[in-house]
Amino acid sequence: MAIKATIYKATIQLSDMDRNYYQTLNITIARHPSETERRLMVRILAYILNAHEDLQFTKGLSEDDEPEIWLKSYSDELELWIELGQLDEKRIKKGCNRAKQMRLYSYGSSVDLWWPKIKNKLSHFTNLSVINIDEPTCDELTKLLKRNMDLQCSIDSGQIWLGNSEQTVQIDPQVLLDPSTT
Repeated sequence: MAIKATIYKATIQLSDMDRNYYQTLNITIARHPSETERRLMVRILAYILNAHEDLQFTKGLSEDDEPEIWLKSYSDELELWIELGQLDEKRIKKGCNRAKQMRLYSYGSSVDLWWPKIKNKLSHFTNLSVINIDEPTCDELTKLLKRNMDLQCSIDSGQIWLGNSEQTVQIDPQVLLDPSTT
């Protein structure tokens, strides 16, 4: 018998002063049996940082033809394609070609090996952003993980604070590639 996904629920009070976006997000997210707690929390963070009423989690690890998260327009056009990890150029190209914007959230201890090898291959994608979440931050984020979470997130001038009633994590994402600077 196959192991089933574990369901997590989160209520997130979001105050994104950078985008003038203030909302209570109620999300239900399925954790694939092979997905780590770290990856799940980076996925939730990516959702928060791109919050929009039409943003959706997809089948993710279970579907090769979909990103982790996407934003579709009312006419079913892909506005935003969000991926996680250290992808190969082929997967990144797919996202960039299918959506108006693509964001890749890298994390993990091998980013320092992956990024120098791939960065020159990605510089021609004018709709790609690559953001890294460092190891210590990922470790702190996993401490917030519970099956039912009540979280608060504040974003101001690029500074991000995510926490619950017991602890808060300051998140300083490192922008590795920004289309506005290429």
